[in-house]
Amino acid sequence: MGKPATAERSARMRAWLMGSAALSLLAAAQATAQEQTPPEPAPAEEEEVVISGIRETLRTSIDVKKRETAIVDALSTDEIGDLPALSVGEAIQTITGATTHREKGGASEIALRGLGPFLSNATFNGRDATNGSGDRSVNFNQFPSELINNIKIYKTQQADLVEGGVAGTIDIGTLRPLDFGKMRVQGEIKANYSPYQDKVIGSSAWGWRGTLSYVDQYELGGLGELGIAIGVQRNSTNNPEETVAGSSTWTACNATVIAAGNCTPITAAQANAGTPYFLAPNSMAWRQISETDQRDAVFGAIQWKFSDRVELNIDGQYSDRTFVENRRDLNISEMRNGLTNVVYDENGVIQKMNGLSAIESTASNLARSEEYLGGGANLRWQASDRLTLALDGSYSRTIRTEIERQVRLRTDPFDMNGNRNFFSTAPFASSNMRVPYTYEVKSGNYAPTITFDPRFDPNNHALFWDDARPRRDESERRNEIWGVRLDADYKLDGFISNIAIGGRWAEQTFRDFDVRNEITVNPPGPPGAGREDARINLLCRTQFPQTGFLEQARGNTITSWATFDPLCLMREYTGSEDPGRPAEMRSSANRDVTEQTLAGYVMAEYAGDLGAMPVRGNFGVRVVNTKVTSIGLRSAFDVVPAPGGAVRLQPTGDFETVTLKGETTRVLPSINAIFELQPNRLLLRAAAYRAMSRPAPSALGAGRSFTLDTSGTTIEDAIAEIRANGSPALKPLMSWNGDLALEYYPNRDSLFSATLYFKEFSGGFMLVQNDEQFTIGGQQVTVPVIQTANSPDKSQLWGVEITLANRFSWLPKPLDGFGGKLSYNYADTNFENEDLLLGEIFNPATGVTTPRIVPPAGLSGFSKHVVSAQLYYQLGGFSIQGIYNYRSNYYQDFVGGNTQLRYVRDNETFDLRASYDVNRNLSLRFEATNILDAPKITDMPVQGSIRQYHYYGPRYFIGARVRL
Repeated sequence: MGKPATAERSARMRAWLMGSAALSLLAAAQATAQEQTPPEPAPAEEEEVVISGIRETLRTSIDVKKRETAIVDALSTDEIGDLPALSVGEAIQTITGATTHREKGGASEIALRGLGPFLSNATFNGRDATNGSGDRSVNFNQFPSELINNIKIYKTQQADLVEGGVAGTIDIGTLRPLDFGKMRVQGEIKANYSPYQDKVIGSSAWGWRGTLSYVDQYELGGLGELGIAIGVQRNSTNNPEETVAGSSTWTACNATVIAAGNCTPITAAQANAGTPYFLAPNSMAWRQISETDQRDAVFGAIQWKFSDRVELNIDGQYSDRTFVENRRDLNISEMRNGLTNVVYDENGVIQKMNGLSAIESTASNLARSEEYLGGGANLRWQASDRLTLALDGSYSRTIRTEIERQVRLRTDPFDMNGNRNFFSTAPFASSNMRVPYTYEVKSGNYAPTITFDPRFDPNNHALFWDDARPRRDESERRNEIWGVRLDADYKLDGFISNIAIGGRWAEQTFRDFDVRNEITVNPPGPPGAGREDARINLLCRTQFPQTGFLEQARGNTITSWATFDPLCLMREYTGSEDPGRPAEMRSSANRDVTEQTLAGYVMAEYAGDLGAMPVRGNFGVRVVNTKVTSIGLRSAFDVVPAPGGAVRLQPTGDFETVTLKGETTRVLPSINAIFELQPNRLLLRAAAYRAMSRPAPSALGAGRSFTLDTSGTTIEDAIAEIRANGSPALKPLMSWNGDLALEYYPNRDSLFSATLYFKEFSGGFMLVQNDEQFTIGGQQVTVPVIQTANSPDKSQLWGVEITLANRFSWLPKPLDGFGGKLSYNYADTNFENEDLLLGEIFNPATGVTTPRIVPPAGLSGFSKHVVSAQLYYQLGGFSIQGIYNYRSNYYQDFVGGNTQLRYVRDNETFDLRASYDVNRNLSLRFEATNILDAPKITDMPVQGSIRQYHYYGPRYFIGARVRL
């Protein structure tokens, strides 16, 4: 966290935020008693014409922003399938202040105003949505944009949002068939082409996606009107990837100690006393991925108006996405071993070194399935001319399962035929199997340069046969939300025009498990051509599956290596391509979290005049109570003697169930005011509110993760580390917020807006060390456990966002078909996140703080600069649009909570979309994504220390849409 703010300054800031908006409210109330001066009539709108396509989408989005009371940015269209993107995530990143994190070449989680996904609230038709990651963000890449009609981002909060978020609320909306008002049958087919996939041997670079939707309305006589809408989509494609990456754990090595084995970790005291150190990963891997990806989605809605006073809306969404990856890895598995001649900079970033490591060829087959099911029913009854009641029930569920079958083959002092390798002169029984290499990162390069001893050939299959390790990993994340909401709305006469009151009950559960079935095959005796492992090596060899591997990564020197078929290896070593789960599914790291929320709100809408200036808005308060129950397991251990006087800990298989609980109640006031400086043209908006963002469900776990040390001579030494995988006692991150926005609407196609915003955070996060009791060898042993807790510090964030949209109607024909939108967001903060291994740790029992070794990061997902630019041209039935997005570097948290700091470097994308309406029924379409061919590059645990280079390549789509 940042430097603590004084209580006096915090109080002044809250008083200013709430007081300034309250003054505007009181002024407007007093103005209602004054003699009214009629406002000047609004300037005449331009001649109304029927518009469609890109221009219609931007115009509708401007209309939504203008009408809303809160500060809102939107992407909206009245038509089906007209959002300018392939997925909801890519659509959202065109909205002012919104940016995305990209996975598999597509947009996934969203950050608002430089604030990470965990600070936003995501809803589907106003209801909370689940995901498969374990946090509260939504994988927007899961949903096809063709079946979505509007996306709203509430930048400021109002009481009827019930919960909301510190950064804002993202609401995805689907079509209501009666409001659509016409029958429509629409089908669209697209072929997609990936040039990168052409480099993968034996695979097709082509895929496809097809969408079909139907909307209609029916008169039911005395039963009113019924509207139905249904849309289905199948997306079958591939998302090829290639990467070079360091491990997720890095060590600060003492540069003054030269160790024959692993480097010696530096202590925090040594580092802060000035002892030099360098930052080394545990391992590094080059990975080639061949993938197939299929997504099926079904969205449906029923709108039934029984009468003018009673309406029922039912909607449902289903998405099932499955991808299968075949991975081929070359691993330098001991990046901390035998390090000499290390050259590093003032931040400990290695620039060059020599090392000794076993080299591994690892073949994997990874299958992931993510299924989303959501929906709800809303019954709305206009009980009288003034009173309206609404009852809403909802359900959302995401299940993500992942199975990886992997076999590792390692180098040995001998090749598989019994020939001694150049790098070993020791007898066969020796474990000396390490290959000399040089590691270097040159300025301007994207990837490290690796130079092996020239006598070692990584493409020689015969070198990879030892220590075979078949491994099967399976994980499941199950996130489920049930919710019920009741709202009452009562119209009044006078300054207060409306009173709304309501409440919501919800229960969210998050459960996960990660299990491993693993054996290590290391048969005794010298290798030879007649051995079983030699037979398997020959049987399961494959050609390196790609040409031009990592040719875009400046500095890369590894372009191929010996590869094997993972399922062949698994079958030959274990007798089955899938050996199944282990007998014991329980683990002390599993999570079982239940979160119950009870929230209520009251909100008043007002409208009046301040002199001749209309003023409107709302004010209200939310009260949110949250109860968390988290169930965890504690494993007992036996003490087992090991060679050399060491002791080894072995789980007994007995578990003790531990139930931990937490509860919070938060009061969230809010005020929104709109001053119509020029009616329908120039608006001044002011907002002040308190907001909260709850920790991710996965961060509320009661489990423990154990790292054991096989070289320890005492029980305490045998436990290298115990870390909590969450804390049910974590409280929401709270903030006081103020927004001031000026919006100018010269015409329906144009907008200029500038917003200044400020946030003061409290209840951030810090690392603490607590003593806990564990049963080891039948005795109670006290062991320190590190976990995340709330910090008492305060920090601030301020920012400005600017939007400019215009159709260039002032240009001569045919140039008046041009138009565009430009948005920019700048933010700055002193919020701090510590590295879990190398950061500052506080011990509440002793009051001692262990100083940090590496500097802290800011907010997860925080980018100082976010730019989105769109330029379109529309003439008759032809339209073309270019979309550019830029995001400056940001810290990306690992799901489940902060571990080691990971930074994503600046990135930019450019997408292109074009369409031609042959007639009113047929439209031809072309789309291209990631035209700039931009990779994703990450650093760890400090900026400038390259951890990963990740490349996807561009994709192209061509298709046709038919409307009837």
